[in-house]
Amino acid sequence: MKRAKPVFVVCTGVLVLLGLPYVQQGRSSLPASAASDAQKDPGAIRFVKNPEPVPEFTLRDLDGQPISPAHWRGKVILLNFWATWCGPCRAEIPDLIQLQAKYAGRLQIIGLSVDEGPAEAVKRFAQRARINYPIAIASPELQAKFGSILALPTLFLLDTNGGVVQKHIGLRNPVLYETEVRALLGLPVEAKIETFEDTGQIFLANAKRATELPGVDLSKLTPEQRKVALREFNRKNCNCKCDLTLAQCRINDTSCPVSEKLAKQEVEKILHGESAQQEAPPKK
Repeated sequence: MKRAKPVFVVCTGVLVLLGLPYVQQGRSSLPASAASDAQKDPGAIRFVKNPEPVPEFTLRDLDGQPISPAHWRGKVILLNFWATWCGPCRAEIPDLIQLQAKYAGRLQIIGLSVDEGPAEAVKRFAQRARINYPIAIASPELQAKFGSILALPTLFLLDTNGGVVQKHIGLRNPVLYETEVRALLGLPVEAKIETFEDTGQIFLANAKRATELPGVDLSKLTPEQRKVALREFNRKNCNCKCDLTLAQCRINDTSCPVSEKLAKQEVEKILHGESAQQEAPPKK
């Protein structure tokens, strides 16, 4: 069975195509800065200000043990969406194993496999790789709770209160993960800690909060025109087959030429008074 949506495999900013049915040709959704971030020690780490709680779910790992956010309070959590066929996912497993062992009792890594084959095959892989953290199968419904998983690996970082404070797409320097974990545990780190508001970087639904979009110049718009533009970006879908709004696609994939072109066209329409939303205010 093929996936309803294409899932891209990302390695330091390079799309790795592994062949159908698992991967369809497309772009990486790795942020533009990720390639450089993956190659250097983090001079600064960034966490969401006022993080949203992790979505509620309950499932069982490959050994039949329950997995639920209700059991995680007091620990830092790494939710790692991955697949056995994903090269970058396999490459980071040894680092995750080492990280789990080093911070045992204070950190819990959870591997959420998006493999569509039998769970027993994933279990055999985990045993061969000597994975020391729980592995469970991530259903499409679970993936949807996290805003859909559009690229692999995708990692969500949770603080000790269960808030989702960061999301990473693609293969990253393990030093970054350890630095973030240490900071959340209150341990000393040699990095500046910054905060930001989630405007779609963590949960795509929060793209509606964005007041700017990557690669789209809104400086020529009046305040009222800017409101119209942002409303249109969140109302209209990108047609690059991502199933996202223009705002979500621009934030999720800054390299997408389709959403960039469509968003710029919307700006031009508004500047020339062609927007139906501008000509007639929405009905109350």
